[in-house]
Amino acid sequence: MGSLSGFFYELGFMGALLVHGICYADTVPGSFVFGDSLVDAGNNNYIVSLSKANYLPNGIDFAPLRQPTGRFTNGRTIPDILGQQLGLTSFAPPYLAPTTKGLATLQGVNYASGAGGILNSTGQLFGGRINLDAQIDNYANTRQDTISILGKAAASKLFQRGLFSMTMGSNDFINNYLAPVVSEAECKVSPDAFVEDMISKYRLQLTRLYNLDARKIVVVNVGPIGCIPYQRDINPTAGNDCVAFPNQLAMAFNGRLRGLLSELSSNLKGSKFVYADVYSIVSDIIENYTNYGGYS
Repeated sequence: MGSLSGFFYELGFMGALLVHGICYADTVPGSFVFGDSLVDAGNNNYIVSLSKANYLPNGIDFAPLRQPTGRFTNGRTIPDILGQQLGLTSFAPPYLAPTTKGLATLQGVNYASGAGGILNSTGQLFGGRINLDAQIDNYANTRQDTISILGKAAASKLFQRGLFSMTMGSNDFINNYLAPVVSEAECKVSPDAFVEDMISKYRLQLTRLYNLDARKIVVVNVGPIGCIPYQRDINPTAGNDCVAFPNQLAMAFNGRLRGLLSELSSNLKGSKFVYADVYSIVSDIIENYTNYGGYS
């Protein structure tokens, strides 16, 4: 992720949090992060996977050591930045790190995994990855450990006041539905049916998270995936433009996602599901890049 686009991802997150009144340091004791390579803090370092970021130039701006950490970026991830903005004194550590246990988990944990997706079939081309069902399983383990430390009442209070973030869905298109190796099988399913499968699965996963004490949940939509270099490279007929079909898939999913979060907020007592519209933010950067310091 480039520094400029990362900055605007941060603005999207912060704007969503402020609008919904859940961005106050005294009410957010910890950050619990779920997602893919955009927010992985190093979990894939501990599994056998082709999706790795433990090599340069990743980490070259990550102070103080300025070396790879397993984050798929030159520096901090957006949850790292947000945690600092919320007043947390440490970054949410990767769940699979040997040191992520006991008191080290009380300010949050990062469960994200590069190549992970909403659907369990997503990312199989990369071998090892931790898809969302397994990430929630890992969180359930953290929750049980926290109960053993603090007691059930105090642990539930901590999680209900904590900030949960979900950055999922891109890989379900890029490394599943649109992946050349599996596309022949997957494209027997219509785009609308595939999106519906994703939404149905996500509904179950987000509801399960709520039943495990999550209450403040920021859900990031899928960005303009037709604009990423890989999609433009394998679709040369698009020329200098973004590839239309992947973006159409993203917009179809995002429309259904917004409705899902409204549904869950209405039906799950005490919940705050926040829709973070990264698609619009990144699209504006691409379309109006000169407004953000880009050159013609």
